[in-house]
Order: sequence, then structure tokens, then C-alpha cells
Amino acid sequence: MSRKTILRRTLAGLAAGAVLALGAPLAASAHVTVNPNTATPGSYATVNFRVPTESETASTVKVEVTLPTDTPLSAVLVEPVPGWTATVEKGALPAPVEVDGNTISDAALKIVWQADPGVGIGQDQFQIFSAVLGPVPDTGHLLLPAEQTYSDGEVVDWAATPDEVAADDTLEPAPVLYINDAPPTAEHSHGTSTTASSGGDDHSSEASAEAGDSSSGIALGLSIAALVVAAAGAVLGALAFARRPKRA
Repeated sequence: MSRKTILRRTLAGLAAGAVLALGAPLAASAHVTVNPNTATPGSYATVNFRVPTESETASTVKVEVTLPTDTPLSAVLVEPVPGWTATVEKGALPAPVEVDGNTISDAALKIVWQADPGVGIGQDQFQIFSAVLGPVPDTGHLLLPAEQTYSDGEVVDWAATPDEVAADDTLEPAPVLYINDAPPTAEHSHGTSTTASSGGDDHSSEASAEAGDSSSGIALGLSIAALVVAAAGAVLGALAFARRPKRA
């Protein structure tokens, strides 16, 4: 085999490896998530649903978050987002539930964010949708399934529970707000234990969440940099081998 052939195959292998190495962490991070992902029982938590667009041909035009009915939330407030119409859908619960000594038969069932005509979350973009949920029930965690609708009609259902994802990591994980349960180790980088309660400082919560996201970005950046350096070293080695004079 000639040295030029070896060099070409080396470069092709490095390119393919780089695509796989870079694509895996980026794809894994493109989930609909809730930040912060922890809350304190009895508080009114300000949470931010981060919605990225994964499609290369369509934009996100609708987001629906389903709220729990076995541990209903009596207060659900949404922050206006320019270009989007937010609606809190209320209705009858499957069965009456006692909350703080009161029996509740109706509650908020879903939050819907609908893009105005000509508006959407495009490729390589994300949008933050904020809401106040409370009082936070004294339970392990709240599953907050999200349905993401694209402009071409595709619907992605982010609804898999943590146990289902642990058994099959190809499933689309639902956003989870952890209360008494501890978040999985892998999720610590996506949220924070600081929550906004009634009368609390919302900005400190958001800053903490952004700090966690920044740490994830820095770690990813360092990994990419290390990969680039390693690839450059391998390429230089291959070039040196190719240019080495043949023995007589």
C-alpha cells in the first residue's frame, strides 16, 4: 500500500471519528428540559422550559406541557413571550384531590405556547418559556411531558419517564422537576437546587441555571478542543510518515 493511500485513509478515518465524537454530545443535549430541575415542597417555583429545534427543514411552532393530575398545581402563571400566545388550559381532574386541606376537582391541565403566523424556533435556535408553578406538592418528582410540534406537521413527544430512559436511552425523555427525589447524576449539569419561591429572587434562580448550562458548555468545549488537538497530532504524524524517504 502506498504512503499516499495510507495518508488518505488516515485523514478519512479522523474526519469520520470527529463527526461522530462531536455529533454525539450535541445530539444528546438537544432535549426539551426544565431549569432549574429541582424545587422545594410548598414553594412557588419559577421554571424555564428550554426548547431547541432539531429539525433541519422545519421550525418549532407549538409547545404543550402536560401538568400532573394526581398532584395538581393550583397556581400556574406564564410569562409572555413576544410572538407567542400562551394559554393555561384548565379542566376537571380524573378524581378530586385534597390540597392543603381543600378538595380540588378542577385544576390546570396543560400549558400551550402557540407561535404567531410567521414566527417559530428555527434550526440551531432555542426558546425559553417561563412559568410559575405552585404550591409545589410534597412528592418525589413531577413528570412534565412536553409535545413539540414543527411547521411541517412533525410532532415529537418528550414523555419518557426516568426509569424508561434508563432502560432505553433512545426514548425521548420528559422534563422532570425533582422535589424530594435527588436528580440523576447526569442531570446535575442541567439544573440547580436553587428554586424561586413566593417573595424569592427569581433572577438568582435563573443565574444559577445559566451557570450550570455554562459549565456544561465549557466542558463540551474542552472536549472538542482536546479532540481537535489529538486529530491534528495524528495528521502531522501521518504527513511525516508519508514524507519520510524510502530506504534504498
